[in-house]
Amino acid sequence: MGLVTPIKSKKEIKQLKKYFLKSGKIRNYTLFVFGINTALRISDILSLKWNDVYDFETDTVKTHVTLTEQKTRKINSVHINSHVKKAILKLLRHNYSKNMKVTAADYIFTSQKSRSSHLSRAQAFRIIRAAAEHLHINGNIGCHSMRKTFGYFASKSRISPNLIMSIYNHSTYSVTRHYLGIDQDERDFVFKAITL
Repeated sequence: MGLVTPIKSKKEIKQLKKYFLKSGKIRNYTLFVFGINTALRISDILSLKWNDVYDFETDTVKTHVTLTEQKTRKINSVHINSHVKKAILKLLRHNYSKNMKVTAADYIFTSQKSRSSHLSRAQAFRIIRAAAEHLHINGNIGCHSMRKTFGYFASKSRISPNLIMSIYNHSTYSVTRHYLGIDQDERDFVFKAITL
């Protein structure tokens, strides 16, 4: 499988979103949008239930998703931005349009084999990888690419390095830079800029 890379082009991100929507794969679209906008690990995303993101009493998407990360056992609270909110509502409407009853205790990203279980990590990987390959997106793209993509664009947006480090629970910014592939981008820039 190897080390996955972030998606470093907003054009490619748009292509992936469009690919999922055009193919009618609303669950996969929502998974992708959720992944690139929250920096959560795929195991944490797949374990989410509707009551983690949606308030059925008020019929509104929550402002934050709060969870105990499976890998670190740390409590993490992540803001649900407008893109994620729209994707969640799109998936909810899609499920209702297919006469799929949605309850607070249901997984958001259900398996097609059994609505009582969530999508497997392996299947999520196949979904993301197949879409990237279909669109000829460069790099080794997988589920973890979504988490890395968030950090890559946070870095490019001049977000504080300490804040990005904190989001990823890294001990140093050099670890974060390596994790996101930023070191290589900056090295490449130098070699492109110096033409003797």
